[in-house]
Amino acid sequence: MTIEESQQEIIDEFTFLADWMDKYEMIIQMGKELPMIEEQYKKPENLIKGCQSQVWLHAENKDNLLYFTADSDALITKGLVALVVKVLSGHSAKEIIESNLHFVDDIGLKSHLSPTRSNGLLSMLKQIKNYAIAFHSLEK
Repeated sequence: MTIEESQQEIIDEFTFLADWMDKYEMIIQMGKELPMIEEQYKKPENLIKGCQSQVWLHAENKDNLLYFTADSDALITKGLVALVVKVLSGHSAKEIIESNLHFVDDIGLKSHLSPTRSNGLLSMLKQIKNYAIAFHSLEK
């Protein structure tokens, strides 16, 4: 599935839910289903700066595709990082760098998150782009 297709799938899932309490429940459920990050990657250098909660994000390059694992100590935040991982994991660095990540705005997340959670989500997206840029520079 392309990044665009993954975004559209999330948009469709959220559009189906009319109530924001249901949408929050879905975000929390996605966090619960997020594959566990290996304990060895829960280290300070993998913490996302700019998040109120602790969020660990690890990137791995396998056959020129980036795979992300993550965890958080807060349920909603863990769900948010699960959304990001779902959209961007398994794609090339170039695809991630060139992606137009619009699903956050399209599902209305920005307007329904607290400013600190919204900043944390943006920090997660920025860190993934930074990983992609770093891995892409190694490919050259």
